[in-house]
Amino acid sequence: MAYRYVVGGFGLLVMAFGGSLVVREPEPWRIVLWLAGGVLVHDGLIAPLLIAIAALTAAAGLRLRGVPRAALIVAGSLTAVALPPLLRPGGVANATVLPLDYLRNWLLAMAALAVITAGYAGTRACVRRAAAGRR
Repeated sequence: MAYRYVVGGFGLLVMAFGGSLVVREPEPWRIVLWLAGGVLVHDGLIAPLLIAIAALTAAAGLRLRGVPRAALIVAGSLTAVALPPLLRPGGVANATVLPLDYLRNWLLAMAALAVITAGYAGTRACVRRAAAGRR
């Protein structure tokens, strides 16, 4: 129980440090606006989408627990982080600002996540069947 207070205290210290950094910025409202945008993307897009997917899979009689749910959460988080470069308007004046192919890299990350999730779920199913066969 004491570790919760230690972790909570550390979290408060980190928040205070972050707040002090925001206050020292010349235009702190921009950072606050960006952080509020992150909350809005999560609460207005990612969470409802995940809830809708869970409801649709439950209506179809499928279980969406554990590994698939974690994969969807990771995919939503990666998408939220990748949105600014993915949605950038056209080309940039300075080619070194966004030098990578962000759409391709995001698609590769999603494909890797899908392969890892399928591989883990498949391995887990095989282990469970083997264990059930031994009983």
